[in-house]
Amino acid sequence: MIILFVYNFRYRYRYRYSSNSNSIPMARNLGILVSWFSTSSLSPIVKPINWNTTHSFVKGNPLLSLVERCKSLVQLKQIQAQMVLTGLIDNGFAASRLVAFCALSDSRDLDYCTKILYRIKEHNAFSWNATIRGYVESGDVEGGFMLYKRMLRGGMLKPDNHTFPLLLKACCCQSLNYVGLSILGHVLKFGFECDVFIHNASITMLLSIGELSAAYDVFNKSRLRDLVTWNSMITGCVKRGLVNEAIKIYREMEAKRVKPNEITMIGMISSCSQLQDLNLGREFHCYIEEHDLKLTIPLANALMDMYVKCGELLAARALFDNMEQKTLVSWTTMVLGYARFGFLDVAREILYKIPEKSVVPWNAIISGCVQAKHSKEALALFHEMQISMVEPDKVTMVNCLSACSQLGALDVGTWIHHYIERHNLSLDVALGTALVDMYAKCGNIARALQVFEEIPQRNCLTWTSIICGLALHGSARVAISYFSKMINIGIMPDEITFLGVLSACCHGGLVEEGRKYFSEMSCKFNVSPKLKHYSCMVDLLGRAGHLEEAEKLLQNMPMPADAAVLGALFFACRVHGNVQIGERVALKLLEIDPHDSGNYVLLASMYSEAKMWKEARSARIIMKEKGVEKTPGCSSVEINGIVHEFMVRDASHPQSEWIYECLVSLTKQLELLEFT
Repeated sequence: MIILFVYNFRYRYRYRYSSNSNSIPMARNLGILVSWFSTSSLSPIVKPINWNTTHSFVKGNPLLSLVERCKSLVQLKQIQAQMVLTGLIDNGFAASRLVAFCALSDSRDLDYCTKILYRIKEHNAFSWNATIRGYVESGDVEGGFMLYKRMLRGGMLKPDNHTFPLLLKACCCQSLNYVGLSILGHVLKFGFECDVFIHNASITMLLSIGELSAAYDVFNKSRLRDLVTWNSMITGCVKRGLVNEAIKIYREMEAKRVKPNEITMIGMISSCSQLQDLNLGREFHCYIEEHDLKLTIPLANALMDMYVKCGELLAARALFDNMEQKTLVSWTTMVLGYARFGFLDVAREILYKIPEKSVVPWNAIISGCVQAKHSKEALALFHEMQISMVEPDKVTMVNCLSACSQLGALDVGTWIHHYIERHNLSLDVALGTALVDMYAKCGNIARALQVFEEIPQRNCLTWTSIICGLALHGSARVAISYFSKMINIGIMPDEITFLGVLSACCHGGLVEEGRKYFSEMSCKFNVSPKLKHYSCMVDLLGRAGHLEEAEKLLQNMPMPADAAVLGALFFACRVHGNVQIGERVALKLLEIDPHDSGNYVLLASMYSEAKMWKEARSARIIMKEKGVEKTPGCSSVEINGIVHEFMVRDASHPQSEWIYECLVSLTKQLELLEFT
């Protein structure tokens, strides 16, 4: 009679699991019933089928097909209860279906998954691999490795060729480089070094942690090369920024007559994006069309990104318009492209057409405005974003702070800082650095130092921001002391750091220190000086009156001099009255940029101060003959969080008459003070 009750109970509720409201108590009751049978003295009467002897029937069991159609964990628990009742739970294959659902489905529950996993009688690698994958994909890499460790300790089960690609993928970050190398040791220990999937995963992992030579070693010495192997090398190099290496590998791949696919082309197009090489990008685009490679959404997005970064907006727009299915990446790429090149109206038009509300395209248009030096528009878009009920994130804040840095808008920057604190956005490296940079460039160096000390983690960029800020405020010695602290704690400087240090030396007139740091750039820190570093050194030497040394340094540069380097020396020649060197530099400047009015004005001033009136008149005549007009000056002022910009003789401001009256009044007061 009890057996008949169980039979009726089981089949009455088999198809009731679809209603979530009724399924919970039903599952609970069924679980109690199963538990009661397992402890009852009548349990031997219920003889479950030996599923291990009927494997083909297990695979076709309707309960397993129900697992595949499961939509929630509640439904799965109902099916599990029936599997326990029938004895199907003891079959390793059947139990692995439950594990896979708990680990990999949208209703993922890793705690429940591991509970099932540890109770499986017939252990199999599939269940353990599925659970490890679940941990890795959910971001709990440590949990995945702990599970792998337990798998090894059990002794009953060994990892297979599907285990190691999962673990190697999890190690694809610099912080796990030692773990990744240990996993490679396990690959050798268990004899999987000849497996092509593990081989490809090993290459990707080595490239991700920066072990380029080791990755090349594995790639070159192995005979296991399929298209995935080549793609692993190309993609790994592109992600590390080694785009020239990626192109070199592609050319080698061509020589070996290995046909590329869409993944290969994504790597190549991304290389062209980083190099901003439009001709090479077009070459790959032609290859895609000529060989009828499928233009997948990721490949189309990569092509659009390449054209945008190379300034070919029309080509990017043609691809965008022809896409049957546009992703958020597609929309964002076009928004960023139009904003970056100053077409804000078009960027807004595309932004408003995006079907899904997301912070990503808003960040793109604000970032594009900042890159195009349209900072006022960037801040206006930030306020518009808030009105549109789109929640800003840290990227938004970084972009807005960069806009404030460009404008010198301290009040707006301070308000954004308060916004960050009110919304409990943690001060990570990027956000903290942006705040330091904003306060320093907007004139509040004390607040910049305070924020710098409050940031829990600092990288090279953070230290560089405070060094450059201190240099900008004339605190040369303090800037150099921060540079020394940076070196002492083991953070290596980059070319921007040295630009800040040399600027500090220039502002403070520290010639010997400047010579020392310029020399140490290449010999001690392996940083090659760029044009801006030479410009700083020429400016430093020129201001100190070492004009011959500055000219010699300029002549020995490994690259041609630009207007900034020549201008620094020309200005120093005018200050120190060295007409001979000044004339030589001026001639080179006028060759580079014959339409810069400042060079003619400066040359005429230098001649006038040396009482060379004929030459001064000649410089002004040449300027008029070439139709060169003096570039009008521009200034800005921030009042109540609003930045106002003014050109010379500008009457566009609604209060321009009152402003000019104030300026006249101030000028008269200054003249009176001069005579008192």
